[in-house]
Amino acid sequence: MGLDPDPARMPVADAVEFNRAIVDSTADLVCAYKPNLSFYEALGIGGLKALERTISHIKEDAPNAVIIGDAKRGDVGASAEAYAKAMFDVWGFDAVTVNAYLGGDTVRPFLNYQDRGVFILCRTSNPGAGDLQDLRSSGSGEPLYRTVAAQAMEWSSAGNVGLVVGATYPAEMKQLRELCPDMPFLIPGVGAQGGDLREATLNGVDVSGRRAVINASRSVLYASTGSDYAEAARKEAGNLRDGINASLNEAGLGWS
Repeated sequence: MGLDPDPARMPVADAVEFNRAIVDSTADLVCAYKPNLSFYEALGIGGLKALERTISHIKEDAPNAVIIGDAKRGDVGASAEAYAKAMFDVWGFDAVTVNAYLGGDTVRPFLNYQDRGVFILCRTSNPGAGDLQDLRSSGSGEPLYRTVAAQAMEWSSAGNVGLVVGATYPAEMKQLRELCPDMPFLIPGVGAQGGDLREATLNGVDVSGRRAVINASRSVLYASTGSDYAEAARKEAGNLRDGINASLNEAGLGWS
């Protein structure tokens, strides 16, 4: 579940109050929370303090939930090392999203934290994803997103690498799951972006029906803009969970 506080849409003014109510109402329904750092940075110093308090609250109220820092960081040398330190040592995220466009040396500082997860942007959910991700290599003829996936498998010597694969591209997701049968997928794009939940589930999971984290943000957070926002978020999160489970049961991959 994404935690993306938007002052223009929140029914309360305080981001911490908003996030706490959402977490409290959904803690027994979701496997992970994914704060997108851009929303907190846009609120200035107060936003960064809100992120700190939100992370602390998740750890207290939903201790079994994975906290994914959606930061999409990617830079060279000392900058990459500083970003990795910030994400894992300072903020304490269990996993982060990383942009590998600058190459393997920019990903390695994150991979060195072998007890943390690194989700590499592969086939993103946005409409312009194909502008670069569909470009084909002059050597292999493969589109860039498949090249990224193959490279990510080589980087995952510690087994801590996953891929970001958008629900809005189900055919590409199916190809990537065949190429990367054991890698965790972080799947945005269900909900407000229009990705199909059933397709995302069946194309994104591994052969055992696992290793997929299907994310929804706006469709859950802002299911209501009234005083019942937390209850509405719980209802929508429950509907998504039930939809995922129904799809897994249909395929004979449900939870025992």
